[in-house]
Amino acid sequence: MSRFWSAVVHGLTPYVPGEQPKLDNLVKLNTNEHPYGPSPRALEAIRAATSDGLRLYPDPNSDALKSALARRHGVQPQQIFVGNGSDEVLAHAFMALLKHERALWFPDITYSFYPVYCGLYGIAQRTIPLADDFSIRVEDYLPQGDERPGAIIFPNPNAPTGMPLALVDVERIVAGNPDVVVVVDEAYVDFGGESAITLIDRHPNLLVTHTFSKSRSLAGLRVGYAVGHVDLIEGLERVKDSFNSYPLDRLATAGAVASVADEAHFQDSCAKVIATREKLVASMQALGFEVLPSAANFIFARHPGRDGAELTAELRKRAIIVRHFKAARIDQFMRITIGTDEQCGILVDALRDILGR
Repeated sequence: MSRFWSAVVHGLTPYVPGEQPKLDNLVKLNTNEHPYGPSPRALEAIRAATSDGLRLYPDPNSDALKSALARRHGVQPQQIFVGNGSDEVLAHAFMALLKHERALWFPDITYSFYPVYCGLYGIAQRTIPLADDFSIRVEDYLPQGDERPGAIIFPNPNAPTGMPLALVDVERIVAGNPDVVVVVDEAYVDFGGESAITLIDRHPNLLVTHTFSKSRSLAGLRVGYAVGHVDLIEGLERVKDSFNSYPLDRLATAGAVASVADEAHFQDSCAKVIATREKLVASMQALGFEVLPSAANFIFARHPGRDGAELTAELRKRAIIVRHFKAARIDQFMRITIGTDEQCGILVDALRDILGR
């Protein structure tokens, strides 16, 4: 039936999400899901919204959520855009803000959805190599003569490395490219990074995206948002209203608003993940692993004496699932989601046994 596909579809290489295996007694550390549940207030709000009101369309503007997010970040509601997870928000940004005559610049090792969106929307792309230590070099993103981007996007912390870029360096990239949009994808920033939302009032070319899937433990709800100058937000709204004018349903809005209101739960759950991450890093290093500095809810690690694919396969035999990437430069690394202390202990014991053999 592929003869009915459009030429665009024939040329696509779709994004491959992390595996969702169905194994007994699974220790699932491959998709960066939060190990602890969402705010109880969010769950109660979702239950309360499950009523006869579901026969009605939701608010197309998601005003309640925009207002809640604006209060939390100290911005105006018209500086907020919301969508079905940050992936949809990013998709709209690629169409509305990142498609230009000059190429879009992003790191060579980064979120693999970026080249997928470029293929879908016909956007020229240029990948900028990370440094030898896998960090983002600010200088590589500054215009030099005729070498200048049409737009820029990068995650902070980066994925899959987990390495953060200091806020002062983010601002150097944004300020150094005043005539193009810079999107900073902050899916993991709440686990130890510095948010660039504080910079948006100084830089009208900056758009920052967030998700409720990671630090708010609501991956199953599909809520994401962007913060930026009103002109950037209007561009996103124009694309959204040409695609899906009711992106967030009533349950998602209710749960998200309640999650934002429960700051104590949010801070506590993030702190737990950070503490477990630091313990896991120390344990992995004691086993001889090189672990990149992480400000995310995952770590990126390799062992100098063992093949990354082999270690991943051996863990799977023990019902422990981590993510392995086959791309050049990182094919010896495993990306390991931070689970509970118990899950990470099981992982470390399994690695100790595998390495001992």
